[in-house]
Amino acid sequence: MKTLKVLAPVAAAALVASPALAHVGPGAHDSFAAGFGHPFSGLDHMLAMVAVGLWAAMLGGRALILVPAAFVGVMMLGFIAGAAGVPLPFVEPAILASVVVLGLLVALALPMSALAGGALVGFFALFHGHAHGTEVGTAGFLAYGAGFVAATVLLHVIGIVSGIALGRFGPVLLRVAGGATALGGLMLMAG
Repeated sequence: MKTLKVLAPVAAAALVASPALAHVGPGAHDSFAAGFGHPFSGLDHMLAMVAVGLWAAMLGGRALILVPAAFVGVMMLGFIAGAAGVPLPFVEPAILASVVVLGLLVALALPMSALAGGALVGFFALFHGHAHGTEVGTAGFLAYGAGFVAATVLLHVIGIVSGIALGRFGPVLLRVAGGATALGGLMLMAG
């Protein structure tokens, strides 16, 4: 019964998911607070960041640090590239695909080395960072970047802690969380 109480809100959120609306116009990206709030303004970002943490927890060992660190590091490179005007095709579709893929990695309990896992999440992180960078302009570049990096780290930690907690009850709850994440990504794609 406790499982149902935990999963019901997740399923409800997935069913009422709206299109990704995290990317607002320029001018709203000039402070640490704006950068910190940005990943929380779109379900696509939140689901992907938490899923990175869930998967890192599932992989365990070195992946607990390496997978989220790879995401953050490559995301910062994407941010710089986007802010510099370097074009990158398929940014929004790749961000949405990241939610589905990362959710499926957890749902299927796909084993992978920490290095390979870092490379995989790094691929998607490039697109997440680029999306942030193309919106920031030059005003508040460093403050905004620091804010969204801090929020990303926080969401990864939430995913890791949740993954470890769910894993204590066996792999089923963790896999269900991954499935709900993938479903949320599919709903975002359809919306």
